Amino acid sequence: MFEETAMRMTNLFVPTLKESPADAQVDSHKLLVRGGYIRQLSAGIYCYLPLFRRVQLKIENIIREEMNGIGAQEFYQPALHPKEIWEETGRWEVMGQNMFRLKDRKGTELCLGMTAEEVFTLLARNELRSYKELPQTWYQIQNKFRDEARPKSGLLRVRQFTMKDAYSFHADTASLDEAYEQERHAYERIFSRAGLKFAQVEAHTGAMGGSGSTEFMVRTDAGEDDIAVCPKCNYAANTEMAKSRIPAMTDTDGPTALEKFPTPGVRTIEDLEKFAGGAKASSQLKTLVYMGDGKLVLAIVRGDHQLNEAKLQTATKANVLRPAHPEEIKGLLGAMPGSLGGVGVTKAPVFIDESLRGRTRMTTGANVDDFHLRGVDVARDLAQGTFADLRIVSAGEGCPKCDGTLDVFKALEVGHIFKLGTKYSVSMKANVLNAEGKEVPLIMGCYGIGVERIAAAAVELHHDNDGVIWPMSIAPFQATVLALQPNDADVMNASKKLVAELEAAGIDVLFDDRDERAGVKFKDADLIGVPLRFAIGKNTLAEGQVELKQRSGKDVEKVAVGAAVARAKELVAAALKV
Repeated sequence: MFEETAMRMTNLFVPTLKESPADAQVDSHKLLVRGGYIRQLSAGIYCYLPLFRRVQLKIENIIREEMNGIGAQEFYQPALHPKEIWEETGRWEVMGQNMFRLKDRKGTELCLGMTAEEVFTLLARNELRSYKELPQTWYQIQNKFRDEARPKSGLLRVRQFTMKDAYSFHADTASLDEAYEQERHAYERIFSRAGLKFAQVEAHTGAMGGSGSTEFMVRTDAGEDDIAVCPKCNYAANTEMAKSRIPAMTDTDGPTALEKFPTPGVRTIEDLEKFAGGAKASSQLKTLVYMGDGKLVLAIVRGDHQLNEAKLQTATKANVLRPAHPEEIKGLLGAMPGSLGGVGVTKAPVFIDESLRGRTRMTTGANVDDFHLRGVDVARDLAQGTFADLRIVSAGEGCPKCDGTLDVFKALEVGHIFKLGTKYSVSMKANVLNAEGKEVPLIMGCYGIGVERIAAAAVELHHDNDGVIWPMSIAPFQATVLALQPNDADVMNASKKLVAELEAAGIDVLFDDRDERAGVKFKDADLIGVPLRFAIGKNTLAEGQVELKQRSGKDVEKVAVGAAVARAKELVAAALKV
């Protein structure tokens, strides 16, 4: 006799749909809804149905295995945080409207955690006393919250999500460097095991701060980041950080001395290109005004280049950066956008893109409405400025590391690691005694992974017109058995026997025992995306065989009934080998 305890489709809640939701823009959103994995509760808030919960838990287990494997210890910290700890680091204000805030019945101000640096640093401050207790690496897998202004793309831009966030504590930078490399290699194993093809790129630290960071990116048009990669030397960076080589320009046209001239109606770079006596975009200075931590700053880039706000934030060291409002600009420069320039400006810091070094005979706004200046010598007329890398790189530009050229493409961030240094320990006074008995701030690292983003990225990478093609490691089930004539006793008994034997062999099985047409079962199996599909019908069973189809292929393989389990074990083992 045999006993099967597998999940049956007649009991499992899988509300599949024939059509994609009207608002779905990316494949993962369409297929996770159609496949009965998720349902939207509100904008950016999703219910995870049984199939997705199985995927989520498998991803979490991979993460746990790899984190535990490098000696990290799992915690579970509150998602509800008191205002005071965020004020200690200054991030209560920095996070702005992205943070969910609330008050309890006594009027105490709280927030829903976007991240957990403050909570873990507070615990370390209260519990760690000596360098002898270090290093420590602590992690959790917990809900996070972000008041996303424009939630979209299914699970890719949401307001509630699950993250693995880890924090390491050290007595010196060498120890931090070692932990950073351990985490980086663990991330490589996690994403490889989850079936993702990824790139590691230099990244901007943003509101997290610190001395450096690496993003783990999956190339997909569903991504919202742009990354620059050199195929020749494997240089890779988020465009927030990427550098490039561009040809030097020699200026031969126009006056060498400053000249003010009227430009009525000219408001854009393009307008000035067309204006009689104007200048081509590459000979214009584009001036933009920002507010950084409450202070106005000017950024100047070449007219045909685009400003990278993350690079400007790095240059200004501002925690919060936003475009200045028209009235703020008018108050500083005396003119409205379209006539702005940095010549003679001393009331605000001026940052100039590196590509403008040595440029002469340039044209810029005169800080008088409807007037411009030509004959601008950057070294002479903008001597008060500070040079910095401010521009966004473009595809086809030279690699900064070799003589290759850059490719720029869309990518989805699935993980991010940071060297925080002492940013949080200093502000929160989290100190330990060093070997000399001196009190010193803890040196920290931070390491995050988006659980749902791994699942969504897997769908973006692995699908076809019929549905999801899950990697074996994170599929909700590794195999499904379809009883094509469930009312036939021989078919049903053979199906039950195969299910029980697969289970006994350690294979995760879904049993489709529904009284449905074979075509319906095949379509649902493809839509759900289980890697291995065994179909048992009267005709093949009479031949002593079952039909096996791998979801990643098109061919159907006939396998002897007695060999089906061995074949399944072989395929599962091969797929899980990384």
